[in-house]
Amino acid sequence: MQYGVLYVDDEINNLNSFKAAFRRDFTIFTAQSAKEGRKILDNNEIGVIITDQRMPLMTGIEFLESILPVYPDTIRILLTGFADINAVMDAINRGQVYKYLVKPWQNEELKMYIQNALEIYHLRRENKELAQKLKLANIELENLLKSQ
Repeated sequence: MQYGVLYVDDEINNLNSFKAAFRRDFTIFTAQSAKEGRKILDNNEIGVIITDQRMPLMTGIEFLESILPVYPDTIRILLTGFADINAVMDAINRGQVYKYLVKPWQNEELKMYIQNALEIYHLRRENKELAQKLKLANIELENLLKSQ
């Protein structure tokens, strides 16, 4: 299964550039706001979220922090045009960000980070499924032992 990659940025030119650069390699979704991004998340299997930090109404960190309880396994990447150490610390502490990158991005570098992030997401999903199967197997084993 191919998981989606969501890029949230209020600048339409950045969204278009991102889509043009990566649409052949990944299933790309784009959103111009956190609210739009949330709708996409609610309706699609998204493995990686990339968001701009500086957006009106809600920053990238606030967006990532807001989706954390509902989508804890999604891998989060923060992009910004500004190297702000406080934003970096907030991203790591509040938004649980996998990578923090400065704009303009380098296509090959970002592609590698997206591939790695998708692999981590896939492994997290597999791990959860295996843990669930193990839990069910243990319940069956307990029931078997009780019935003897």
